[in-house]
Amino acid sequence: MRKSIFSFLVLIFSAGLLSFFSKPAMADDDPPGRVARLNYIQGSVSFQPAGESDWVQANPNRPLTSGDNLWTDRNSRGELHIDSTVVRLSSETGITFLNLDDRTVQIQLAQGSLGVHVRRLEGGDAFEIDTPNLAFTVQRPGEYRVDVDPNGNTTVVTVREGEGNVTGGGSEYDLDSGDRDVFSGTDSLTYDGGNAGRMDDFDQWGRSRDDREERAQSARYVSRDVIGYEDLDDYGDWRSVPDYGYVWFPAHMAPGWAPYHFGHWVWIEPWGWTWVEDEPWGFAPFHYGRWAVYGGGWCWVPGPVVVRPIYSPALVVFVGGPRFGISLSIGGGGGVGWFPLGPREVYVPPYRTSVRYVQNVNITNTTVNVVNVTNIYNNRDNSRVTYMHRENAGAVTVVSRDTFVNARAVGGAAVRVDERHLRDAEIQRGVAVAPVRQSVVGSGVIATVRPPQAVINRQVVVKQAPAPPPVSFQRRQQVLAAQPGSAPTQQQLDRIRGQQMQPQPPVKFAQPGQPNANQPPVGRFPNQQQNDQRRGQQGQQQQPPVISNPPNQPPSNQQQNDQRRGQQGQQQPPAISSQPKQPTSNQPPSGRIPAQQQTDQPRGQQGQPQPPATPYPPSQPNANQPQSGRGSAQQMDRSRGQQVQPQAQPQTQQPPVKYAPPARVNDNTYHPHQFEKPQQNPAPEKQQAPQPKPQERAPDRGQDSNKRDGGDQDRKQR
Repeated sequence: MRKSIFSFLVLIFSAGLLSFFSKPAMADDDPPGRVARLNYIQGSVSFQPAGESDWVQANPNRPLTSGDNLWTDRNSRGELHIDSTVVRLSSETGITFLNLDDRTVQIQLAQGSLGVHVRRLEGGDAFEIDTPNLAFTVQRPGEYRVDVDPNGNTTVVTVREGEGNVTGGGSEYDLDSGDRDVFSGTDSLTYDGGNAGRMDDFDQWGRSRDDREERAQSARYVSRDVIGYEDLDDYGDWRSVPDYGYVWFPAHMAPGWAPYHFGHWVWIEPWGWTWVEDEPWGFAPFHYGRWAVYGGGWCWVPGPVVVRPIYSPALVVFVGGPRFGISLSIGGGGGVGWFPLGPREVYVPPYRTSVRYVQNVNITNTTVNVVNVTNIYNNRDNSRVTYMHRENAGAVTVVSRDTFVNARAVGGAAVRVDERHLRDAEIQRGVAVAPVRQSVVGSGVIATVRPPQAVINRQVVVKQAPAPPPVSFQRRQQVLAAQPGSAPTQQQLDRIRGQQMQPQPPVKFAQPGQPNANQPPVGRFPNQQQNDQRRGQQGQQQQPPVISNPPNQPPSNQQQNDQRRGQQGQQQPPAISSQPKQPTSNQPPSGRIPAQQQTDQPRGQQGQPQPPATPYPPSQPNANQPQSGRGSAQQMDRSRGQQVQPQAQPQTQQPPVKYAPPARVNDNTYHPHQFEKPQQNPAPEKQQAPQPKPQERAPDRGQDSNKRDGGDQDRKQR
């Protein structure tokens, strides 16, 4: 007994270890291992498939991926899951998945309110929310909210717990726990910082949903990255059975119910044919794990409790062939049949994948030997493989091709088969059936509500390049017909798009502030300006250490130590200065905030802008013009009697896509914010400097806070 338990634990540990180390090594053309799911709908939510023009009523069990769009009607709400992350939409909110793959979640928020609860963020993962005037990047797990006004001119970012970064209008702002910051404008941002304050009705609803999920008993038996696990408690129970351990039994099922029998098929690329179950709990048990029969009833057997199991469009084995269709006498080109995979049985994807992908998709969803996975994958003849449900007439579902391809309900159209017909069936790796347009749109009813056209066409600011724009079914139909059952490759899609096609929906890349010969870098922490006002500092702002040292000599160790200690009399984070910056020829700039240092590193040590390695376009900032978005520092410069140099407009070359230009002002006049601050955090007096206040520090967050190397003087104060 002890030996068997030890062997089982070793197998699980090996599976998890292999998944962890092998994930980055999967081929670039493998499909993503995760999707999104709209698991909760309150009111009316409309859905638009990637590349299509039709809006239909959203189906809570249809997987969502890059290019898909959602719109919540007035007085409606929606909740999505992406692994363990929860995304919630408030009333009249429109989003688009600009990118959703193994490492990136990039959401366009054109209008409305979006609440996000990030439970886990691994190193190398990116979570970005793009609005009409900024890109917000989540930097660690926490609770966030982003609001965009109907005109798209103002974005409010609230960080109840966590850390994030705002990029837009040529400036960058770091946000910390408890912050609520308002950003207005497009080409340049005006900033107003405050406290998060009390939760409104939308926040409280999201918190209640989080509490419900935290109490889910199913989290004891599956990973929280299994999308849909939170629904299992209400529709079944967990029991321990021999050979399989704890399994889930659905409750109150109709006689004759079987997995993958009540639902329909849709076409979702890059996977292809994807199953959409009818039951409200029908997501996790049909895209993860395996099905078995125990005690006369069906039970779902989850895989090992590993982090982020690989999603599958349908864990089934297809059966068919000429003799199978003839024996069943099904019109419309013969029949299409399938049955669910059982525990320890190998899933061979019908879409293009690497061997490493096949290993990962199996070992994260069932207990199986990796060598056995590779052998079955390499063996093109699967007729010799034994499947526990192959000759179970109650497990095999067969429909006509017409029902299959047109996304029609399977339950009422299924054909009853017996064992004699099943013996004539051939095991197939996929279905060689080309989709039609209805396969893409699905069986949803045409939506009566959709976002306004102004919201659909609204540009958003992005920090990283989104996925390539989706291609409509009409444009790729010829390729799909030529290779039935196989999704187009990335090379085929690129040829269809053409070289001159502009991204849809339209985006513009955020351009971080860049230093030049006569201007200090932008991107100072906004709360540092407010702290300067509260302290009433009258001394001159210090320049970065590069101008206080002789040419060609790096800053001393004492200066670096002073920066780390945050001493008041030493170097400060770069702010607006009336004195032109004179960089040396061989010395890199220093004394900047970490985000600015990272931006400057690819430009080289000469201080000249170089072509960046990121998708940001090269910027040509004006040599004599100060940056906007730092009005408080400009006002203090004038109080010190310092003169700001006049500016001239730069000459720029229009890139192929529209980029967000750096923030600029046209004169030396201070432009006040065009909105009010929250009542619980009134703005500091601008004409009179208050008495110095002790500087508050955020609570210690352990290793997360140590990753930010700007010191106490760079940390935002609340």
